[in-house]
Amino acid sequence: MRCDRCGKDFPSEFYFKAKGVCSDCYGKLSPEEKAEVKRPPKIHAMTTTAFTVDGYQIVKSLGVVRGIIVRSRSVFGTMGAGIQTLVGGNITLFSELCEQTRADAFEMMVSHAQDIGANAVIGVRYDATEIMQGVTEVLCYGTAVVVKAIEK
Repeated sequence: MRCDRCGKDFPSEFYFKAKGVCSDCYGKLSPEEKAEVKRPPKIHAMTTTAFTVDGYQIVKSLGVVRGIIVRSRSVFGTMGAGIQTLVGGNITLFSELCEQTRADAFEMMVSHAQDIGANAVIGVRYDATEIMQGVTEVLCYGTAVVVKAIEK
């Protein structure tokens, strides 16, 4: 895939924040330009932690799909979170980072499933591993399947 702005080639859409705009170029856009190019988030209604989808029959199993994100905290984010720990309660800077990371991993997994022809993902799970101090890998994985509605 090629970025429409800088012309760089990337191996997949995972490097893009918006349709045709890579993450680097997206970061340089004004808020108005971001609103113009931002793609709607992918919503995959047929994902579940269960191994069946009620009302549907699994026609074909396509195998494991995954989305992997490796993130680190910035120095400023770590300092801000350190200040929040003095007050106590929810450390919102880390909560937001964790939630965004999980969402990105989920989106990557769903995209992988769609790329191989799945219309559902069952057995969805998350896993996280600290690779080094301050650097964490978040993995979202499941089984890509093709399902069809059960006729009554």
